Amino acid sequence: MSDHFLVQKSLVTSIKDSELTPGQPKILDYLQNHNGCVQKEIAKGCHIEPASITVILKGMESKGYIERKMLNGDRRSLYVFLTEKGKKYIEYLNEKFDKVENTALKNFSEDEKQQLNDLLMRVYENMIANEKEEI
Repeated sequence: MSDHFLVQKSLVTSIKDSELTPGQPKILDYLQNHNGCVQKEIAKGCHIEPASITVILKGMESKGYIERKMLNGDRRSLYVFLTEKGKKYIEYLNEKFDKVENTALKNFSEDEKQQLNDLLMRVYENMIANEKEEI
């Protein structure tokens, strides 16, 4: 928990000069690989409650990071797309993420970095599987 807290604190500190609020960087990161998805997919992919995602997306839309569109006349679903401003902020965030990651993994060999990544992926998969079992 301490590691997570320190990495999170470092990231939040590094983006404090931006107009991003907590929760928005995670969504921008998700959208860089899932541009044009529905709100429900973002909530699931970012592990955010659907009610919370609505509020976060409204804020992001008002700041010009994203736009929500109805496609093919489907009024039930709004699709979320990055704007040019959102894409630029992703570049900014990726630089900040890389800097924090490089600090966290300083003095790790490439093999150790890969091993840590593999182990953390297994932890994630175990937790997801456990979450599904509890439902």
